[in-house]
Parts: sequence; C-alpha cells; structure tokens
Amino acid sequence: MNDINPSDLSLLPILEALIEERHVSRAALRLNRSQPAVSHALARLRDLFDDPLLVRGEGGLQPTARALQLAEPLAQALALVRTMIEQPAFDPLQCSRHFRLSLSDYGAAILLPRLVAQLRKSAPLIDLTVVSYGRERALAALVDGEIDLALGVYPALAQVRYKALASALLFEESFACLYDEAALPGPLSLERYLAAPHVRVTVALEDDSEIDEALARLGHKRRIAVQLPHWSAAPETVRGTDLVLTAARRSIQHLGTGGLRCGDLPFDLASFPFVQTWHRRREMDPAHRWLRDHIAGIVSATNAESLP
Repeated sequence: MNDINPSDLSLLPILEALIEERHVSRAALRLNRSQPAVSHALARLRDLFDDPLLVRGEGGLQPTARALQLAEPLAQALALVRTMIEQPAFDPLQCSRHFRLSLSDYGAAILLPRLVAQLRKSAPLIDLTVVSYGRERALAALVDGEIDLALGVYPALAQVRYKALASALLFEESFACLYDEAALPGPLSLERYLAAPHVRVTVALEDDSEIDEALARLGHKRRIAVQLPHWSAAPETVRGTDLVLTAARRSIQHLGTGGLRCGDLPFDLASFPFVQTWHRRREMDPAHRWLRDHIAGIVSATNAESLP
C-alpha cells in the first residue's frame, strides 16, 4: 500500500459507494459527483491500495478479494466518523445536563422564575446552578469553562482578550432613580441629585459604574453612602431615608408606589445592552443552543407583555 496523504481520506466514501453500487455512474449519482471525478478517484484508490479493487465482470464491476476484505472495516470506520459529525436530534425532554449560569440579583429577578418554570415542563432533567459573579469574573469564568452562560451587562466584551466569547442582545435597558418622596419631594434636579447620599449596588468592588463614569465626564461626583452586593435589598434602604438608588429601570419601576418615587435621571445617560454571552466552543452544542434560544424567547415574551 502506498503512502496516504490527508486529502486521500476523502476518497474513502467513494470507495464505499463503488463497492456497494458496483457501477461508476450509480456511485457518482449517489455521491452527487461527476462520473469522470469518480473514475479519477477510483484510479487513485487503485494506486493507494496497489489493487484493482473493482474489475469488469458479468453484470458490471465486481469487487476484488482485497475490496471485499476492506468493505466491513471501511463501513465501520465511516459510520463512526458520521456519528461524530452528525448531531442526533435534540430532545429537551430526554436531555440530562447541568448548566452553570452567572446572573446578578437583577437578572435573576426578571428571568429566573420563568426560566425555571419552563424548564420544569420542557426539560425536567436539566439542572441549573446559578452564581452571581462580578462582570470581569463572569467573563473570565466563561473563558476558563467554569460556567456555561453569563447574563448581564458586560462592556468588556469588546476587548480583544474576550474574542473567544460570543454574545446575543436580550434587551436594551435604561437607568432610573428611586427615592422616598417624604425626604426628597418632587422630581430631582441635578443639583439635588448630587447633594443627596446614594446607594450603589455592585457585586464586585472593581466593577465600573456607568453612572459614576457619566457623572465624571460632566465634572461631577456623587457620594456613595451605602454600597450593597444585592439588588433585592437596595430598594428598601431608601424608604424612610434621604438616600437615592440609581438602578436599571426594570428592577425598580414597579416600586414607585407607597411613598417611593421612580423618576428619570437629571442628566443624560445612554441605554445599555443586557446580553447573554458564552464561549464559542459551546456554539454548536445542541443543548446549550436550545437553552440560549429558550432564554431569548422568555425575554421576547416578557417584552411583548410589557408593551401598552
């Protein structure tokens, strides 16, 4: 047998078709190739195996003893390769997987209840572990394979060091501020906003705040009187105090009752993308892709319900 080049491996499915069809034209039709191309491949195969492989006989081409010897191991090898390449049909009801997600309190509040409820119906064998990592740690954990999916606000995704991560926009969010009207009656001017003490929510101390960056560009700085790692605890810290909480609008707009007011910011601040992001090595994983699509569907349905 002569030396095989990597490109010669593509000839093996042609040999399989020729042995089974025993006819160059039928093999070409089966492979969606031209007859001259299959004839040329057969010539190369004969050279590689140092055997005619197929010879003319009664009723067409007949496999030689060498070809018959090759038939079974060839079929097994190609079947194994096809099994590796061809993904089986994905059935969420039969999928037994454990996914690790990073979500902030805010993300968990708006997504997790519906996601868990739907998974219990559509994919009851899928298990979730939810962690709450800071922005930088979440992206690093995706790169390292520590988690499967991160959902949140990740400005650093544009950096070259995270080029291995893919992402998809779930929705655009804006900021609003929540405060107690008894202590701070009426809408807040920029002067009153800056004079008030503030609550800041951040999971990691090193995470940048879009609010403070925007104020710095305007030449201002607010006083952070209370810093918390949990969104869920923050709204109640402003009740009965002169504190102001600036947060994602979806997380606080429903709280603007009972003495609390949810108002617009007294300065311009661009909206920001809330995304789901994952490592590109998970791109074609059927279960991972199904979970991402499911999350996107939940967000789309939630957005539709919130429209007037």
